[in-house]
Amino acid sequence: MSQARCFSVKLSFVVTKPSSDAGQSLGRIQSRSREKASEAEPFQSHLSNSLRPPQAVSIDALAGWIEFDYSPREFGGEQKNVSRKHLNRIVLAVVLAIAGGLVVAGLSADNPAAQVAASAAEADDRPAYGDMIVRGSIGDASVLLPVLASDSGSFDITGMIYNGLVKYDKDINLVGDLAERWEISDDKLTIRFHLRKDVKFQDGHPFTARDVEYTYQIYVDPKTPTAYATPFLKVKEFRVLDDYTAEVTYDKPYAPALGSWGAGMLPRHLLEGTDITQSPLKRNPIGTGPFRFKEWVTGEKIVLDSYDEYFDGRPYISRVLTRIIPDLATMFLELKAGRIDQMGLTPLQFTRQTETKWFRENFNKYKYLSFSYTYLGYNLKDWKFQDKQVRQALTTAINRDSIVQGVLLGLGVVAQTPYNPDTFWYNPNVKKYPYDPEKAKQMLAEAGWKDTDGDGILDKDGKPFAFTIVTNQGNDLRKNAATIIQRDLGKVGIRVSIRVMEWAALIKNFLDKRNFEACVLGWGIGIDPDQTDIWNSEKTAQHQLNFISYSNKEVDDLLELGVSTYDRNERKKYYDRFQEIIAEDQPYTFLWVADALQIVSARIHGIKPAPAGLAYNFDKWYVPKPLQKYHVEQ
Repeated sequence: MSQARCFSVKLSFVVTKPSSDAGQSLGRIQSRSREKASEAEPFQSHLSNSLRPPQAVSIDALAGWIEFDYSPREFGGEQKNVSRKHLNRIVLAVVLAIAGGLVVAGLSADNPAAQVAASAAEADDRPAYGDMIVRGSIGDASVLLPVLASDSGSFDITGMIYNGLVKYDKDINLVGDLAERWEISDDKLTIRFHLRKDVKFQDGHPFTARDVEYTYQIYVDPKTPTAYATPFLKVKEFRVLDDYTAEVTYDKPYAPALGSWGAGMLPRHLLEGTDITQSPLKRNPIGTGPFRFKEWVTGEKIVLDSYDEYFDGRPYISRVLTRIIPDLATMFLELKAGRIDQMGLTPLQFTRQTETKWFRENFNKYKYLSFSYTYLGYNLKDWKFQDKQVRQALTTAINRDSIVQGVLLGLGVVAQTPYNPDTFWYNPNVKKYPYDPEKAKQMLAEAGWKDTDGDGILDKDGKPFAFTIVTNQGNDLRKNAATIIQRDLGKVGIRVSIRVMEWAALIKNFLDKRNFEACVLGWGIGIDPDQTDIWNSEKTAQHQLNFISYSNKEVDDLLELGVSTYDRNERKKYYDRFQEIIAEDQPYTFLWVADALQIVSARIHGIKPAPAGLAYNFDKWYVPKPLQKYHVEQ
């Protein structure tokens, strides 16, 4: 049922100098309607150009001639579809009546515009094609082929260009993507995928089971430098039954099997017979996804356009511009200037700097516990960190609660294991290391680290306990956490230096080459609990993810057992024990699990927060026609 609405209207305008060819020039007019009955956000209308109307004109004529830029908000209740011209007439009538005390013809009780005046702010909110969303990212991509990518900047882009056979829905359930359905054998060893028949790559070439086969072959090829071969190496046999049916068989049950086929499918017709590491698709990708590649200016921007032939329907947003801005403070200034629509906020930005009327009217904020954690990782090839008692002492010497409160402003929790504490897989009973600097000193002394020369720095075998923490540029949370770690470890006699560098350089010159002592970084936490790629002792080669060189035979066995059973409760037993060992060994000092703090322009509609976060339905986000800001020509 429709609801009556009462609005107060605040109007301000500036009349510029008359132009030389008109007797009158209307300047910028801003109209803001505030709904009195609720705290819903207002709509705005802007008459932004210097206009030259004729000397005498009716409201009907003038309303059709003037182009207002409306910014409606959702007010609740039933929405009325009000034509743009009628809204023009309403706002213009109020403006002229107040400005000049005019009696204006054309706005009467039996006029359709008058009948909807009380709800004029409830402008058309229907999905519409067009506009551009500008996103901020602190890190550039390194490669735009998903099989080669290993960083968040790359996956953020490839996730919009490529599809897998399956994907996770808003409730974190596996559903079909390129596969319309599948069957799993009773013994859990075989999956038969039935592919959609209406999918084309972005160059027009049909997608078939041969592309799935090629993607599988690339992942298992030992010459492919990928960090994600493990699930595909579990496959005993891959068979193409016909153009749209593929079957995979495993030699024993593999719990993450179905989810592993969410990997982006590659175009066989463009890659087969080539060296994938030299392929032009590394920088000019072609996938099946909702957005197609347009431009990449290294260190500056990546531009994607909507793919009109996308099998699940053309995305409403016509263009996605990802701007690379390594500094979050600079990115925030761009947000305030209206040159960015979406970014992740720092805790200070979220709790204080965006708590203004302007931000509340122009943006929406979202907060939820993230699927990620931040850690201080130790290079276990470095002699200083090879004793687990030393690593336990380091964790004991760091005030992690202080970091969560001081750096995150309480928007997060102290991490204890590689799992989000809100998930089923988390083990709350692992060994913990509360802040205790005196105990840390004692533990270090027992491990042979003492200040033998009185210079305030611990030493062993004549060598001081000093090391450098590396972290990435643009993430002040990590940099500030490193500063607190530096202070806390200094109190127990350890000298710490901090080196901050650009993301791509950090990966290429330090992590991939194992050329570091310690690092403050983070991992995204997958939906499936398998942690093989990060913790398995065979995953320590260049470009692989166990770059701290952790090795524990029992952990290897537990991770293998964890993926070999489908029984959820049985799997949890293995992962509980895995977490106990990691907590005992302390190859990382687990720092925090932060709240995700997102801000998105209020003109962007269709965002539906869910357990999967925000971006799961990104291709369904839209900007209503009256709110569209950019004209995009593809």
